[in-house]
Amino acid sequence: MVEESRYEDSGALVINPSTLLARVIVRQIIEAGVTDVVISPGSRNAPLSIAFHQASVKGLIKLHVRIDERTAAFFALGIAKASGRPVPIVCTSGTAVANYHPAVLEASHTNVPLLVLTADRPASLRKTGANQTTEQARIFGKAVRYFADIDGPVFPMELPLDSLRKGPVHLNLQFDEPLLPDDSADWVSEIVVAPKSFIDRSKSGTLRLVGARGVVVIGHDRGGLTVDEITKFTKVLGWPVIAEDPLSFPDAIAHASIFLTAPEIRSTLIPQSVLVIGRTTLSRSINAFIKSSPIQYVVDPRTATVDTDRQADRIFTSLPDLQGVIQSDDWIATWNKVAERTKKLVSSLDGWNEAVIARTIAAGIPNETALFVSSSRPIRDLEGFAVPRGGVITYANRGLAGIDGNISTALGIAYAHKSTIAVLGDLSFLYDLTGLINKEEINCRFIVINNDGGGIFSTLPQAGSDGFETVFGTPHGLKPAEIAKAMGISAKEISSIKELEAEIKAPIAGISVVVCNVPDRESNANNLKAIYNSLNSM
Repeated sequence: MVEESRYEDSGALVINPSTLLARVIVRQIIEAGVTDVVISPGSRNAPLSIAFHQASVKGLIKLHVRIDERTAAFFALGIAKASGRPVPIVCTSGTAVANYHPAVLEASHTNVPLLVLTADRPASLRKTGANQTTEQARIFGKAVRYFADIDGPVFPMELPLDSLRKGPVHLNLQFDEPLLPDDSADWVSEIVVAPKSFIDRSKSGTLRLVGARGVVVIGHDRGGLTVDEITKFTKVLGWPVIAEDPLSFPDAIAHASIFLTAPEIRSTLIPQSVLVIGRTTLSRSINAFIKSSPIQYVVDPRTATVDTDRQADRIFTSLPDLQGVIQSDDWIATWNKVAERTKKLVSSLDGWNEAVIARTIAAGIPNETALFVSSSRPIRDLEGFAVPRGGVITYANRGLAGIDGNISTALGIAYAHKSTIAVLGDLSFLYDLTGLINKEEINCRFIVINNDGGGIFSTLPQAGSDGFETVFGTPHGLKPAEIAKAMGISAKEISSIKELEAEIKAPIAGISVVVCNVPDRESNANNLKAIYNSLNSM
């Protein structure tokens, strides 16, 4: 059999369509200013993997490899959160694509620019029984801002790159064999990097305020708005500020989620209006307080994308210009008085428990350290027991508040920072153990709050229900520190506040795990009840 010639009659080398398409895509991505890509190994995605690798050898992009697609996607999510730049993720066909879905959903609900590049068989092989072939077109549904099912050797990237300004984008690339390049890597020499800004925000209107008894409530992720621009806005407004992330807003009212659990206190603080920035997703007391206000304003860019049915008296997609600002010294003094009384209560707490641990971490974390906090109890404890301060760069997955992919997200964030502390519950840690499979130089210390199961359920109405331990408490009886050691990670257990303070302040080099073995979940729930009950007698 005579091998088919790879040369035209002119003698020029003919590049196979799959290689050509991959190079066209990669070139446009790099020229748009993208700096990092996360790849998972596979055969069908070989054209993209090789093209990105060739570009990385030339220093045009940083290549990250993760064997688990779910881990890869959350790692990329972390990089995108920390850098503000789009991050492509590349996988083969089949179940690999489905493993991206949780991170894509989180990116969708936080408008994070995740560029999903999934390799596929040619469309002609769909529904034919072909190996590793399923319906990948629009597999992410409405979770992406743009989708294209691509075949052929070329594809313009203007629309998908522009759509990344509003959240994740999915390109499904049909690659036919041959999947390997026919020539050298000389093509990368033609790439010219021209960094672009992916921030696209404009003023959405003017807000004329009525009344002076107003309150600002800032959701943990701030709707994607920056701390600086929110701080400038709230200083002009002059209203009391409640922040789900008290480590980013030093002027916020301390411990609001705690003292607003007391009905008598909450009744004395009913405002004329509430302005919510982002989403409030943590405390029932805060949400109940917001609902008590006769007038509600919302500022959140996601109302133009995923939260289009959100209700309020007025909704803005960016911080509005303010008119009619009226400040009340008496109103502010009332809030400060309640906050100071609660601060004394919180400062008097002692012992080795989750509340004191959260207070200690918040107070001791060094300035300029990045902090990732997992969903469930850790983030709620930090909201409630942290004394407001600045100097910390905080992150969390609050789009859908899942406990999956938290190790990977934290490591993606840590990749963009010199020093990172991640606070996780034991279930969040166990959920994403494959995220610890890492060979990069990343400095991140994981502090794992181990209460042997789902501690948050002991504080919810499910507590004490029939079968509670089996279907809610889910005790695992495992030792997270020993598991980490088995994966080659430095790990230890601690059991005192003094040890915790030392671990928080110690320099962070590489990846390490510190496990805080705390009292049982019921004891913690009872401790929280006691704190809340004491507020009623203040």
